[in-house]
Amino acid sequence: MTLVHQLGLSDWAVVWPGLLKPLLRLVSFIATGLMLGNIIEAFNWTHGVARIATPLVRIGHLRDISGASFSMAFFSTITANTMLAGSYEKGEISRRELVFANLFNSTPAFFLHLPTMFFMAVPFIGDAAFTYVGLVLAAAILRTLGTVAAGRIMLPPLPEGCITCRLEEERSSGWREALRKSWQRLLQRLPRILYITIPVYVLIYALNRTGGFTTVQRVMEDNVGALSFLNPAGLSVVLLHLAAEFAAALAAAGQLLHAGTLTPRDVVLTLLVGNILSSPMRAFRHQFPSYAGIFKPRLALFLIGFNQVLRALSIALMACLYFWWTM
Repeated sequence: MTLVHQLGLSDWAVVWPGLLKPLLRLVSFIATGLMLGNIIEAFNWTHGVARIATPLVRIGHLRDISGASFSMAFFSTITANTMLAGSYEKGEISRRELVFANLFNSTPAFFLHLPTMFFMAVPFIGDAAFTYVGLVLAAAILRTLGTVAAGRIMLPPLPEGCITCRLEEERSSGWREALRKSWQRLLQRLPRILYITIPVYVLIYALNRTGGFTTVQRVMEDNVGALSFLNPAGLSVVLLHLAAEFAAALAAAGQLLHAGTLTPRDVVLTLLVGNILSSPMRAFRHQFPSYAGIFKPRLALFLIGFNQVLRALSIALMACLYFWWTM
């Protein structure tokens, strides 16, 4: 009973505006955002961005299969990698070009999940979502442009060929089909997100009400000197990024932001740091099974590792620039 009173759960005037009202608002925004993101993915509206492949492939001395794979990666990274693996096994592209082509797909692979990621982040962290998603997108674009520049130097020039002739459109034929697919995806994704979001949101509310972040601050000050530039309360967001899913980190960041414990700048920096630290293991868990099925396991590990190193460096660069710019 003491804990209930301490958290204010016995006082409706406290628990409604402080916990239940923002939580209900959050759930409604998540459902709406996921549905909208699913519709965008179903219609494949991001596919128009793939038109930039032709000049980039030409500049980077990449073969037409790299351009086709780049375009395909906007809606299926598995299909894109399968195309590259087939050409590599046939001897049409070298191991070096395979690595370059795989890195070249950083931006379309990010665009594949951009709508859902963005519309899920906005309800949690508001305007900070524009900054966070923008910086991660900038890091992906930087990796792709860096790949093009490196290919220009390290790969021999090739005769021009068909860039997207192997590309097949895979989009919903109409609104009825798009809505059906979007609703099915919503029913699959929303329960998993809420299963994590609601307990985490309540937990962070409880920690914030009881002063639990004082302990976190002491631990951080004593043992996590490398992250001392972060707001101590933001360490919980980083830890949840490591231990759970992105939705859990967003839920924690959203609660701390709404409570005034973290500023939008703090939220962006903590999410970027959490992204860097959590991505390698998450990539291994989620990408290795499909990569190992497409490429040989040793090559799959090499491609994932190479991608993650460059990904971490590019996001760290964006974080440093943002930290310096907002000082």
